[in-house]
Amino acid sequence: MPIFEMPLEQMLVYEGTNPKPADHHDYWERGLAQMRALGTGYEKTPAAFQAPGVDCYDLYYTGVGGARVYAKLLMPQHRDKCPALVRFHGYTGDSGDWTHHLVYAQAGFVVAAMDCRGQGGRSQDVGGVLGNTLYGQIIRGLDDPDADKLLTRALFLDAAQLARIVMDLPQVDAQRVGASGGSQGGALTLACAALEPRIARLAPMYPFMCDYQRVWNMDLAVGAYSELRDYFRRFDPQHKREQAIFTKLGYIDLQHLAHRIRGRTLMLVGLMDTICPPSTQFAAYNKINAPKRYELWPDFGHEGLPGADDMVFSFMAGLRE
Repeated sequence: MPIFEMPLEQMLVYEGTNPKPADHHDYWERGLAQMRALGTGYEKTPAAFQAPGVDCYDLYYTGVGGARVYAKLLMPQHRDKCPALVRFHGYTGDSGDWTHHLVYAQAGFVVAAMDCRGQGGRSQDVGGVLGNTLYGQIIRGLDDPDADKLLTRALFLDAAQLARIVMDLPQVDAQRVGASGGSQGGALTLACAALEPRIARLAPMYPFMCDYQRVWNMDLAVGAYSELRDYFRRFDPQHKREQAIFTKLGYIDLQHLAHRIRGRTLMLVGLMDTICPPSTQFAAYNKINAPKRYELWPDFGHEGLPGADDMVFSFMAGLRE
């Protein structure tokens, strides 16, 4: 193991560091009720991009708080009751090129790929929070008295709502829907499967947004987590509110949602990952009670993992059976 991490045998039983708010269950039940009240309505129009055998659409739906959320939708022609896959992108990015999703659509999957609010794509960030909005979605809403205004809460609910919309499509078999993504996309994969437990298979790759306090204690609040360091330097330089801050972040810490997951899970981990440390990923993985397995890349960090995309495709192919 790299010098910055605990031994693998410890990671496999590690239960996490970040505190869990006492009202965590009620917090998410309230969020789910808010999401469900929106229903599964959507608008779709043919996209400028099209491909043989696949219909491509620009899809919009209304998320919590009234935001207009965008997803690419790819549908195999002349097929019914297909398996489906919802896909999520990395932090600050977008849903990527249409061709990135074609391999699944041409294999018979309905595919929906979401743009996260206020990042690199077309989805709307409606704002409306007190406190810092300089940059960084983890800390967006952290200083608002209403914890429901944490922006990451909305991202998690957007992901689950997209899965519900896909499951309601007449062309989709709702019992054969998967979720996948890397980094932030891995986090949203876990969130989607936790908040919409009908997700049958999930493949998170080095998931972000797990065990924030462990990241801080390892002195790795850099890169994707650098906004934590910036927050303390600007708004709590003596760390007088440190415990309260990490407890509030516990609402959006995926280790505390992982027990809700019911789908078969494949987690992919680079053991040299200093962006999303492996122990933080295992803090969530170890709390998944569904059938699961992990795959390791000992010499790789937060980067492309050779063979990983093929592995995920083969894993998701089980939804076709």
